[in-house]
Amino acid sequence: MQHRIIVLGAGYTGAIAAGRLARRLHRDDVAITLVNAEPDFVERVRMHQLAVGQDLTPRPFDEMFRDTGVALKLARVTAVDVDRRTVTVTAAHLSGTPGQGEPGDADASREELEYDTLVYALGSSWDARGVPGVAEHAHEIAGRPGALRLRERLARLDAGQPVVVVGGGLTGLEAVTEIAEARPDLDVALVAGGGLGDWLSPRGRRHLRKVTDRLGITVHEHTEVTSVAADHVTTAAGGSVPAAVTVWTTGFAVHPIARATALEVTDTGRIVVDRTMRSVSHPDVYAIGDAALATGPGGKPLRMSCASGVPMAWQAADAIAARLTGGKLPDVSIRYFNQCVSLGRGDGLIQYVTADDRAVDAALTGRLAARYKELVCKGAAWGVAHPILGPARRRRVVPATAPANPSVEAAA
Repeated sequence: MQHRIIVLGAGYTGAIAAGRLARRLHRDDVAITLVNAEPDFVERVRMHQLAVGQDLTPRPFDEMFRDTGVALKLARVTAVDVDRRTVTVTAAHLSGTPGQGEPGDADASREELEYDTLVYALGSSWDARGVPGVAEHAHEIAGRPGALRLRERLARLDAGQPVVVVGGGLTGLEAVTEIAEARPDLDVALVAGGGLGDWLSPRGRRHLRKVTDRLGITVHEHTEVTSVAADHVTTAAGGSVPAAVTVWTTGFAVHPIARATALEVTDTGRIVVDRTMRSVSHPDVYAIGDAALATGPGGKPLRMSCASGVPMAWQAADAIAARLTGGKLPDVSIRYFNQCVSLGRGDGLIQYVTADDRAVDAALTGRLAARYKELVCKGAAWGVAHPILGPARRRRVVPATAPANPSVEAAA
């Protein structure tokens, strides 16, 4: 019988893991199913571009995975039973514009899928953090549906209307500069809980402030938003900032399904994994990307990012292939090299960092940094369709002769 591998989620990590597994394992020995709610790949790192009206290159999964042996199942995951080794999904036809719609309710059907190995890559969505009014009045760009809703709302704004981006992290910086550049007629502001780019090097901070000044962005530093209304946000100091549109980018929350399982998870619902991205509680489950809590250099948790998720996907796929074929387990430490920030289409910031993600003095800025960031984005998308360089190296699966002993293997 074929070894059944199910990959949940086809973002950067899930899609890369599925493709890499298909190129590592002989298709006669494994059945790889990739479960995703949309029929094409979403470049999440470009959602701020989509929100301001730019069109992105369509990347249909049926073309990306043609002749690879990966079976795409268009469905939403509704439950995972790690004791019975099953996944419950609800499939539905898509409505709306091809490639841009959300799954509708028509023709929905419930189905249970059985697996031998599960790769959990359901990722994350925006985090309202329990702040009153966020869910009702704020926009998010953590996914395509949210970015498209923001796109429609921004297009309806008249000149001079205020837009507020809440959150001074990488997502907030990219969103606020993209909006300000695309719509110089709007009154754009950024509300940051800390100082502007306070995690960057002095050179990086100086460049960031130069860009926000050039684009006319009003920056509210060391400011906490305590509520969001239809026309303003309220701060902890009791003041308010006018906002015809509020964009919420204060962080990400993982998909809640893992918390409802018997998997060992953190208090935020991230699955705890070892160095091979294998669940510490269930050896037939691997977790990658934002959904997993993995550690990097110095024992520090890897941050939620594409920079973390892609090498996590490589690590998990190679570990699964090694365990199934009797090969050598990968032992590669996941580390950071830089943080890439687009600041509109013609400017950027590449902040070089230590292995554990702390800024160093060196930073690349300006147009050259923008080109660098664009190459990174294109490379990430290319990597989804080309999970390893060179020809496929498929190995045969070795039949299991004894039950796995995760504690012994982890110790080894």
